[in-house]
Amino acid sequence: MEYNLADLFESVVDVVPEREALVYVDHPGTGAERRLTYAELDAAANRIGHHLIDAGIRPGEHLGLHLYNGIEYLQTVFGCLKARIVPVNVNYRYVEEELVYLYRDADLVALVFDEEFTDRLAAALPQCPQLRHLVRVGAAEARMPVVSFTEAEAGGSPGRGFPARSGDDQFIIYTGGTTGMPKGVMWRQEDLFFSGLGGGAPTGEPVQKPEELAERVAAGGSGITFFPTPPLMHGTSTLTSFIGFNFGQRVVIHRKFVPEEVLRTVEKEKVTSMSLVGDAMLRPLIDALSGPMKGTDCSSMFSVSSSGAVMSETVRRQFQELLPNVMLLNNYGSSESGFNGTATADSGAGQSFRIRVNSRTQVVDPATNEPVAPGEVGRVAQCGHVPLGYYNDPVKTAETFFEKDGRRWVLLGDMATVDEEGIVTVLGRGSQCINTGGEKVYPEEVEQALKSHPDVYDALVAGVPDAKWGNHVAAVVQLREGAPRPSLEDVQSYCRTHLAGYKIPRQLVITETIRRSPSGKADYRWAREVAVSADR
Repeated sequence: MEYNLADLFESVVDVVPEREALVYVDHPGTGAERRLTYAELDAAANRIGHHLIDAGIRPGEHLGLHLYNGIEYLQTVFGCLKARIVPVNVNYRYVEEELVYLYRDADLVALVFDEEFTDRLAAALPQCPQLRHLVRVGAAEARMPVVSFTEAEAGGSPGRGFPARSGDDQFIIYTGGTTGMPKGVMWRQEDLFFSGLGGGAPTGEPVQKPEELAERVAAGGSGITFFPTPPLMHGTSTLTSFIGFNFGQRVVIHRKFVPEEVLRTVEKEKVTSMSLVGDAMLRPLIDALSGPMKGTDCSSMFSVSSSGAVMSETVRRQFQELLPNVMLLNNYGSSESGFNGTATADSGAGQSFRIRVNSRTQVVDPATNEPVAPGEVGRVAQCGHVPLGYYNDPVKTAETFFEKDGRRWVLLGDMATVDEEGIVTVLGRGSQCINTGGEKVYPEEVEQALKSHPDVYDALVAGVPDAKWGNHVAAVVQLREGAPRPSLEDVQSYCRTHLAGYKIPRQLVITETIRRSPSGKADYRWAREVAVSADR
């Protein structure tokens, strides 16, 4: 047995086959609910894995998952891993041009898709001749050669009987592409197990051998319910689900994020650990808890964690006033690194995003790859269990991955400093840094200040070309419902109590809603376009 995700899952299944593994809720109260034990989920994944093999999909070939959340998503991921087929996430908000790019860039030969995406797939398909096998979830009119997911399940064997697998088998996570075209991060499954899944114990000691994972599950009990609320196509949600399965515990998923329904499920399923993406998801939960869902029983919940976007200090404080016994965790990581650390308790409240990082994470000078001195600015980097690189992109791979002292490293996009105690202060993504009059401004810091304003619901910050300053700082702001419309001078006056003068927004754009990805990540391309258009 190796550190292969399918091998590890099967080892857990064998010790707790009758334990509930996965609960899918379309919307509570509608009756659209499915529950699978570990044995049932294993058999369901086997059926899809065997169907794909019978359809001619070979080990190492790539299959896309163009799906909303559902049992079919995780069932297909496990089916791929069992058959040594590489699963690839597809952003379901992409339109034809973006889909053609991703389908072709990822060399997808097969696709499992929800019926809602039939039109977009039909438009993209003529430009993607390598796509030779399509499986549709739902009953929409085909209009192209497809196999229904129901037929695929029925035709596949529920038994295992797969060839031997390896820790070298790949798992590809495509980045969100909110600042450029998405890139496929190539992980060896063994590396992903240790960097993204904590080696079977994210809060404890990693396992020392693959067999130890099931031994720990057999020796422990049940009672933990994981609830990843973002889309599974956002890598963090899929990895959160895998963490739950590695513990032999229960995972709950919703088709889409609806705050009121999320809270009903927390109460009904006694959720203990919920994951989300930053303020974009936490704010609506706060609104629901203090409004229509006031009084919801959330006593089972132990922790709420965010990854991919920061929960601001203001929003964290509002949540803690409603649920003071729930631990809030601002986790730091990426598609290229897995998990790097967790924010300190004093992050926010005028402080920058400060991280207590793991031993594999450093801040390095990107020119020399050597650690920076305390207080100097560098890039966050991680060594050890890191990806192989970006799929189909040797240039970007060479820029991002390097070897030093016999170890492989990855340079992340965030600029940061480190103090004498090893605490890393994340300044923001270098690609989003605004150079205004020779000073560097990181949007995340300005956004934190803006979101602490009592009338601001959400905000993004972008750089706009400026004849005098090179670029100026522009704030794109969504106000709270019913809040008075502030002037630029009002916002500037408020920000001066939090930020140095050169970081103060010189432009204010009020928008009805802030556009983010389905997972809650910032769409900086959109913010910049909005600000530039308003400046004309």
